This record gives sequence, structure tokens and C-alpha cells, in this order.
Amino acid sequence: MKLFQLFVLATFSILLISCGDKSSNVVATQVEQQTYEWKLVTSWPKNFPGLGKGPETFAKYVERMSNGRLKIKVFGAGQMVPGFEVFDTVSSGAAEMGHAGSYYWKGKAPAAQIFTAIPFGMNATEMNAWLHYGGGLALWREVYEPFNLIPFAGGNTGVQMAGWFKKEINSVEDLKGLKMRIPGLGGEVLKKLGGLPVALTGGELFTSLQSGAIDATEWVGPYNDLAFGLHKAAKYYYYSGWHEPSATLEFTVNKQAFEALPDDLQVIIEVATRAVNQDMWDEYTAANNAAMQALVEKHGVDMRPLPADVMLALKNASDQVMQEQSDADPMFKKVYDSYSDFQTGVMKYHQISEFEYYKNRAGNNQ
Repeated sequence: MKLFQLFVLATFSILLISCGDKSSNVVATQVEQQTYEWKLVTSWPKNFPGLGKGPETFAKYVERMSNGRLKIKVFGAGQMVPGFEVFDTVSSGAAEMGHAGSYYWKGKAPAAQIFTAIPFGMNATEMNAWLHYGGGLALWREVYEPFNLIPFAGGNTGVQMAGWFKKEINSVEDLKGLKMRIPGLGGEVLKKLGGLPVALTGGELFTSLQSGAIDATEWVGPYNDLAFGLHKAAKYYYYSGWHEPSATLEFTVNKQAFEALPDDLQVIIEVATRAVNQDMWDEYTAANNAAMQALVEKHGVDMRPLPADVMLALKNASDQVMQEQSDADPMFKKVYDSYSDFQTGVMKYHQISEFEYYKNRAGNNQ
């Protein structure tokens, strides 16, 4: 009898444990299968080559890696909010994510400009190294902390072109009074030399240049410039992009939205942003060359280097601007000190590695 009672008790206990395990598994499965639907607003036209393609690629990566648990709908500039309202929209939580250039937000945080580009600063390789292994990303997140935002690097265009001009630039005097679309620190440098920087989104460039509302514009490089047809609005195409030796784009995520995600989805966002950051740079490297050939050979574009004395004046003005910005804002100084220290070090290495290799590859090793 006792043996039978023990058997019944053991069987009952096993059933209870089994039910408990199933209940726990059901709860775990429900948590794992919870789905999220986010909105991502951008500063670019919908599906625009390079810049606009990056957010679309990101959304596809995230949906596939999460097996559909996190779906992100991408809105081009003007579809949900204007391009210059991305920062505030994500900060408020009206959209969970954004994709833009951090230098658009200089009025909110002057140091934000550094994370896109500094005139005569680091190239894409150097910038990515500083962000991910030199403390740059931690500083970026410190700058955005008061705004309820978490930034991630979101693509890079590499070295840009100096821009499209309706008149020739033969001397520094030709910059005086020049109305040019040029954002960020580059705009401050132009202003110091007597130019008039103008803030415009990409969708406004062609009509503004064609109508004469502006005299010149920088945008990105041959790939995007050809897509916008800027060669139809201005005759002279100058290089190189002193103002943006690399242009790092940003993904911003609303902090509360990010923290509400389970750990695995947070990691998926981190990995997908890193993938897009590299993918965009690869795309620009491949596409710019073909577009440049089309501009020159098919459309007869007059590509010219900026005169040496103009470049020197821009470099000197840039040094002055960086000093003034550092003196005016402690956070700017903190970020710029980190940036410039890293640049000084990496330049020494690249002088004997990348730079020497380029000379030897071209047969110019003297």
C-alpha cells in the first residue's frame, strides 16, 4: 500500500512539474513572439541613392534578423516630417528612429557637427576607427543624452566634392558674397571668408541652384550629384571636399523605445547599423567612379581642383573656426580634443602606410 501511495504521489508531482514547465514555456514563447512596429524618419528623399537607400537596407536587415518581430517603416523627407525635423521627431518619440546628418543639429548641440565631418579632418577609415575604438561613439552618446536619443553611425560617403558653382573660383575674392548651400562647420568656414552659407535639404538644391537663389552648392559626390542632375544647373564642378573629408551619417533611436526592446532586438539594431555603416561606404566607393565618368564623358562637365591659394585660405579659416567653437562651448572642446588627438596619431601612421602606398601605386615615389 505504501509503495502504491508513493507511486501516486511521485506521479502527481511529475505532472505538476510538467505543467509548470509548460506554463513557463508558454510565457517565454509569448515574450519571444511579441512584435514591434516602428517608424523611421529621414532627411533624404525616399529611396534616394546611397543616403536614402541606407535606412531601407537597415529596415530589411532588422526584419529578417528578428524573424519579423521588429518591423520598421521608413519615411522619406516630407512624407511624415520635413528633413530638418528628424531630430525633434525622434527625441519626442513621435517616431522611434531617424536617419540624418548630425551637423544639421548644430543649433541644439554645437558638438553634434563633429560627428558628421570636420573641415580638413579625418577620412572615413579614420572616422570609423575613432568612433568605434577611440571613444568617439561614447562622446556622441554623451552629447545626445539630454535629448533622449541614442546615436549610431549610419553610413559614410567618403571624401566629397567641393561642389557645383555657377561661376569660376580663381581666388579667395571669388568666395566673398557667394551664396552657397553648405551646412555644418564648412558653412562657418565659408562665412569667415566672406561667403554666405545657406541651409537647404537635398530636395531643394536643384531648383535653388537653377533659379539663382544660390550661387553654388555642395551635396555629396558624383553618384548623388548625377542623380539630382546638378550638372544641368551649374557649369563648374570643383574638388576636393575640404569641408567633408568623410561624411558620417547617423541613426538616432528614441531612448525609451530602445530600452523597451528585449536584449536580442537591441543587439540586432546595433549590428544592423554597423552593417549599413560599412555598406553605404562600399556603395559610394563603387558608384562614384562610374558616375564621375558619366558626368565628364557623357555630359561634358568641367571638373576642376580648387586653386591652391583658395585651399590654403580655407585651411587657415578652418583652424580659426575650430578654435572659436572650442572656446565657446565646453562640450565642443571635449569632443574636438578627443577627435584631434586621434587624428594626430592616425595621420602619422597613414603617412607611412596609406599615403606612401598611393604614391607608389601611381608611380610617383619621389
